[in-house]
Amino acid sequence: MKSSDVIMAVEAYRLYAKQANYPTHIGITEAGKAPYAVTKSACGLAPILLDGIGDTIRISLLGDPVPEIAAAFDILQATRRRLRKPELIACPTCGRLEIDLEGIIAQLEKRLEGRTTPIKVSVLGCIVNGPGEAREADLGIAAGKGKGVIFKRGEIVRHVQESEMVDALLEEINAWELEEAEKSSSPSQRASEGRLLAGGRLGLPLLQK
Repeated sequence: MKSSDVIMAVEAYRLYAKQANYPTHIGITEAGKAPYAVTKSACGLAPILLDGIGDTIRISLLGDPVPEIAAAFDILQATRRRLRKPELIACPTCGRLEIDLEGIIAQLEKRLEGRTTPIKVSVLGCIVNGPGEAREADLGIAAGKGKGVIFKRGEIVRHVQESEMVDALLEEINAWELEEAEKSSSPSQRASEGRLLAGGRLGLPLLQK
């Protein structure tokens, strides 16, 4: 059912899913050369994954196949089918930006490399949209004029200077990991996870694990 045509592939997988419940391999075949091929694959696979269709995935790129793996994981992360690393959210550059947002994000990316915590972290560089968007993330910073506040689960937990933001966020992420580990070790949480893995469309729990 894989096709190089995005619309045809989506329609084919949806039609098949209505008639069968077998393990399904999904992909946009012969997508071409990156970066367009990655965008094309994401456009085709996102609707399928959000419908709960798919057990194995392949991103078909011209050239070295190694980048296909990272692209596949990014698409699974964006559609929340398989969360395998922290997700960083940052606002675009505009006239309201009052911190070195690019530098902060670059430091966070480097220091979070290899971490598998499924946490959403937003770093917003202005006081207009920042507070609202920071509240929506698991952890978030709303900053302006060299300082900001850190939100955790929608509540303000501390005030920080721009120079402290990266270290402060890492401290909060470490604390978050400990809290989540304690929750997952409780009997009620283990029972809940067991029910999740036992239900759902065939194969989808593997993507969510």
